[in-house]
Amino acid sequence: MAHKNQVGGMEKNESLSPVLYSKSDLKEDSLQWVEEPLSGQVFMVLSMDNNCSATSFDMELCAEKLQSLGVQVAADQWRRLIQDAVLKPEVRRYMFYNSRAFQIAIAVVFYVSLWTNMYSTVQLCSFGRYWEASVLVTLAALAVTVVVILIINRRQRKINMNTDVRLAAVNEIFIKHSLILGITDVLDGPHNILQLWFVHFRPERCLQSLSAHITDLQRTRQVGLRHSLDQLCVVMETVVRPDSGTEEKTLCEESPLLSSGVTLNKKPVTCNELLHLVPEGPAEVMAQQLLVIFSGCYVRLLATGRLPRAKARGHLEHSSMPCLCQFIQTTVLNTHWS
Repeated sequence: MAHKNQVGGMEKNESLSPVLYSKSDLKEDSLQWVEEPLSGQVFMVLSMDNNCSATSFDMELCAEKLQSLGVQVAADQWRRLIQDAVLKPEVRRYMFYNSRAFQIAIAVVFYVSLWTNMYSTVQLCSFGRYWEASVLVTLAALAVTVVVILIINRRQRKINMNTDVRLAAVNEIFIKHSLILGITDVLDGPHNILQLWFVHFRPERCLQSLSAHITDLQRTRQVGLRHSLDQLCVVMETVVRPDSGTEEKTLCEESPLLSSGVTLNKKPVTCNELLHLVPEGPAEVMAQQLLVIFSGCYVRLLATGRLPRAKARGHLEHSSMPCLCQFIQTTVLNTHWS
């Protein structure tokens, strides 16, 4: 039987049994073993130290655990997708700069800088020599710092295009096997630990409900629906490919009169294009695309306890948390679930 280690991963054992564990309300002391998985239950958590570039997720353990549950997915395929999604050096650097450890450091630096500047400014005034001025400066700097932290935390509740959306390709594969993935970070002393969460999720009822909701919006609020979906876009850098005639003419015009024997390595001309993540189409296709795109964000908020309480009963049998279709309807489509 597999069990949970100190950093939230699953230790390797000789005999892996198809037993799942759930985190009720996502608390460490509330682990309970169940035989029948329910939507929203945590299946596995893989951990790695983001401070060490040589570390990675235990993919061998992940492959064995998936195989023990009968999830028939080509290991090379999802390993490559996870590698491209979260294990590239530039992505890991981005996650470190957006981690809790880095945010705490930035908050401390911001508070000290703000306090120093405000105190120096107050000293220029006549009342700056009294001790009450120092207390006033301290309270003002502390209040501004708290506001900045709250704004950062509020932004973290939204989808992150650089991390959550990068897991969409992996979730597109695993959602067919009733699994969705998300990534979070935690502090373990001086170490920033990345955690890859595997959550059991049955998409059938959410897909049916979300498809019906989109169909209704297409009939009653077409403009509002398109406006909401237009916010979901990424900037893609594409190489400009001129036609053959223009390219030959350019080469002729730019060729030197005297051959120097040196080949000039020119960088390709690129341009930025806006790519809509959810293009216009049938309601079921749009709903499926939304479920895949927001799976990573949903798991991240579920694991960190940042999901809002559901006003109505959703498709999570064991929890009062909103299901994925409820989350999409309230945060993306700006409508209430009924």
